[in-house]
Amino acid sequence: MSDLDVAKLSGRDVISQNRKALQAYFCKDAVIRWHCTNEKFSVQEYIKVNCDYPGEWDGEIERIEKAGETLITAVRVFPKGMSASFHAVIFIKLKDDLISEMDEYWADDGEVPEWRLNMKIGTSIQ
Repeated sequence: MSDLDVAKLSGRDVISQNRKALQAYFCKDAVIRWHCTNEKFSVQEYIKVNCDYPGEWDGEIERIEKAGETLITAVRVFPKGMSASFHAVIFIKLKDDLISEMDEYWADDGEVPEWRLNMKIGTSIQ
């Protein structure tokens, strides 16, 4: 399986909270870090926190890039009712075609702040 296939398939299984499939993408001693909340997880902890997260979720992988030995993905995740939206940028290091390290950075999607609207600059991306 190519590096990009690992990123695509694991991303889909994370979004769909596919507990059974997720284990197969990781080295036994992989480390997963959520920098925005200062948390570090083992593989089993990560699978538990991801798959037991409340609600039903959906999303899309918007972009995958390779920079040397690191894969970088940008994803959009949202509850199936579309009551919120989030973006994450994830840096993935592979060892023997398995994820050995994953660093995730999450942000809530939202409105442009008033102070920037007052500047009357920029336009919507979409």
